[in-house]
Amino acid sequence: MTASDNTHIVIADDHPLFRDALRQAIASIVPAKISEAGTFEELTARLEQEAADVDLILLDLSMPGISGFSGLIYLRAQYSAIPVVVVSASDDVGTIRSSMDFGASGFIPKRLGVEALRTAILKVIEGDIWIPPDVDLSAAADPEMARLRDRLVTLTPQQVRVLMMLSEGLLNKQIAYELRVSEATIKAHVSAILQKLAVESRTQAVIAAAKIAGDQWRQSEPSAG
Repeated sequence: MTASDNTHIVIADDHPLFRDALRQAIASIVPAKISEAGTFEELTARLEQEAADVDLILLDLSMPGISGFSGLIYLRAQYSAIPVVVVSASDDVGTIRSSMDFGASGFIPKRLGVEALRTAILKVIEGDIWIPPDVDLSAAADPEMARLRDRLVTLTPQQVRVLMMLSEGLLNKQIAYELRVSEATIKAHVSAILQKLAVESRTQAVIAAAKIAGDQWRQSEPSAG
């Protein structure tokens, strides 16, 4: 991707001050159109209308509507052509590794100053992968975590959304209402999720999701619904 006046970057973060700092950093290096979203719902609503026009998403892992890597997994499944860079306050090696494994094009810690932000954003816009230079991802990944990641990425966008809602403890009828589908459709999605994650219950599916995301994927005790 080459930066131009037509480059469209979406900043998805629930902190207005940080969105403003990112906007200023981007505006100082590229002549881009910059949009903002304060919740994951706002982001998906924008993408439903403008996906073909969006060139890059800067995604906070902890914003209303998502938990842990659920938003990243959903975006990579639903909008695979749009690069996503994670911008997060959680910048341990495990979080960065998982972000990259789930398809992020880069990882920018929020602790970085404006100059470092500019460097990172410019690298990604030019088509490179960027992670902090002081981070070493060469160590072997945990085999169990790798298997779970491989299973999670097989979920369809709708199944990711259902799993997100299961993790919030919602009943099938509540999920059906939120997604505007029948309860039978949700039951079918849940069955498919269990099969793909190789687990036997909703609770085990939520535990698997929480395990892969550490303490970032909020876990609630799911009801049978």
